Amino acid sequence: MTSPLSGSTLVSIAIEAGAAILPFYDPNGQDARTKGDGSPVTAADEAAEAIILKRLAEHGVTAVIAEESVAAGHIPEVGEEFWLVDPLDGTKDFISGSGEFTVNIARIVGGRPVAGVVLCPALDEVYWADETGAHHARIEGGAVAGARRISVATPGAALKVVASKSHLTDETKEFIDRFEVDSFLSFGSSLKFCRVADGTAHLYPRMGRTMEWDTAAGHAVLKAAGGEVYTLDGAPLAYGKTETPTGAYANPHFVAAAAFDPFALAKAS
Repeated sequence: MTSPLSGSTLVSIAIEAGAAILPFYDPNGQDARTKGDGSPVTAADEAAEAIILKRLAEHGVTAVIAEESVAAGHIPEVGEEFWLVDPLDGTKDFISGSGEFTVNIARIVGGRPVAGVVLCPALDEVYWADETGAHHARIEGGAVAGARRISVATPGAALKVVASKSHLTDETKEFIDRFEVDSFLSFGSSLKFCRVADGTAHLYPRMGRTMEWDTAAGHAVLKAAGGEVYTLDGAPLAYGKTETPTGAYANPHFVAAAAFDPFALAKAS
């Protein structure tokens, strides 16, 4: 097992990758072209992933499952410990100009996310998790500013629920209807996990297709902040799933929650 990278090292790698994305980003929005066609989002993905893989390799990390590499057919064999990388999560937010796209890097040990970083380069925000806990900071001049520990909020009778802007399925809506909802928040990309982690929201259900690199870094932050991500049978979401009904490294439906049992609360409401 390799020595774990410090949270500050992970943040530095993510900041460098985020800086590589921004020249391709237009806050006024872009033509709605998809990845794989030579569009700005494709170029941004590839530029960020190249930096992340290079920097991880410099620290002896080579067991990496990265979105663009997987799309190109490069899937390394991994063991007990490996890393998951999504260089640009939130394609629709990148194209629309909302700014809510993220850089995601996570370390997995024994199927669980034990460290990770979620950087939002357009909004100058970063969240990270390591052995010291979960943290949030601003990015000013390419450096971390105002770092603080974060933790989940204890919900009252009604929940603050966060869900996807782009992937709000009927099944997700039906799940949310099982709770008393105080407010409904909408964020893009892996920021949804982070908003639960910092107490902005209490619950994030996702009944739709996601991949492990989409969720691992945000899951690491939420777990370090006192929350958890569950499959619909109540088990913690695991990583390293090479064989699933929908393909290698695909996630089942899940529910991210603060420090409470969302299934027990749903049954009681």
